Amino acid sequence: MPYEQITERCFASAIGPSGLAREEFDRVLAEAAPALDALRRAHDGRTMPLLALPARRDDLDPARRVAQRLAREAADVVVLGTGGSSLGGQTLYALCDQGFGPKGGGARVRFHDNVDPATFEALTAALDPAKTAVIAISKSGTTAETLAQLLVLLAWARQGAGSAAGGRFVAITEAKPSPLRRLAEAHGMTVLDHDPQIGGRYSVLSNVGLLPAMVGGLDAQRVRLGASEVLKETLAARDPSESAPAVGAALSVALTRYKGAGTTVLMPYADRLERFALWFRQLWAESLGKNGAGTTPIRAVGTVDQHSQLQLYLDGPRDKMYTLVLTGCAGEGPEIDGSLGADPELAYLAGKKMGALMDAEGRATVETLARHGRPVRVIHIDKLEERTLGALLMHFMLETIVAARLLGVDPFDQPAVEEGKEIARAALAGLAPAASS
Repeated sequence: MPYEQITERCFASAIGPSGLAREEFDRVLAEAAPALDALRRAHDGRTMPLLALPARRDDLDPARRVAQRLAREAADVVVLGTGGSSLGGQTLYALCDQGFGPKGGGARVRFHDNVDPATFEALTAALDPAKTAVIAISKSGTTAETLAQLLVLLAWARQGAGSAAGGRFVAITEAKPSPLRRLAEAHGMTVLDHDPQIGGRYSVLSNVGLLPAMVGGLDAQRVRLGASEVLKETLAARDPSESAPAVGAALSVALTRYKGAGTTVLMPYADRLERFALWFRQLWAESLGKNGAGTTPIRAVGTVDQHSQLQLYLDGPRDKMYTLVLTGCAGEGPEIDGSLGADPELAYLAGKKMGALMDAEGRATVETLARHGRPVRVIHIDKLEERTLGALLMHFMLETIVAARLLGVDPFDQPAVEEGKEIARAALAGLAPAASS
């Protein structure tokens, strides 16, 4: 497996009364067996396209051709979308660009998932419309935020390129009539089909998540390879204990049921996983928060949040489960030059790699949480790259689906979100159009 899941610090035998008794965990884990049976039936019957994505290759060539064209023709590629239509791409693209542009040069991908007018005015002021391409993503083709973003940027691009501007625009949406589809066809945009049976927050392994990252040079096949390894383990599991996602789901539900852990904290020790933690936050909240069920996900990042949240975690309410993602970074990064200071209090840093400090901090946080009786799971990966990130993505999608079954909710709908969208559209429809300047 591309990662190791370490769970012993979630049990009373390791951390005291805040941890689970083995029989409590075993009881919930046994309840996961029907969920795994349902996943196997869905996979074999091809009724859940999400589960078919790791083995697919036919859809990668069209996305790769589009990605290569955008990378070649544009200096900047702006991705429009919100929620799952954006966070999956952000998660994968973080492997290509750590905030300073893609490692190999070429087009820089910028994600804009909100409609703050100040941000959009700054965007259009900073970019050259003649050197900017746009990817607009909306499964339904009716997402108000994405359509507003697209209309603004299309008008902006036409100022420089006229009616030919649409040639640098790409839309990913369902193959059915919709405002986005009609806009794309009317303006000559490239259109890629969004699978109608894969919701946005589960679409990271599809062209929705892969295309933006492929612009930055991501190896999509290796992402799916990692995902396939996790999926195969779960489908082959003769018992839920043989599936890492089922074990994770059972831990979360058991800690909620027996220990009142109503919050789950995901804390990766890697800047490149910051967006991954945000992706998880949406996945977990929107999939499980129904009918009074669910736990509240919190994104934290090590080492930064040791200096902002750890006090609460160690000395606040005992109502949380912690998952720390650690990487094999101890031998990585620049060496700390101790000769620049004679201060003996800096001696412990001298000659060490920066990665050694990150590694030590992560391990220390795990140990400190456990000493304070906080249930903490560790997911360890040796090297953060496409295969291991694909494995993490599939793990948490499967963990979420199994947890939903344990809680008795549908992991794929979001009725409360749809209600809010309808209210917003009605309010906007009642406003008079803005006066032309």
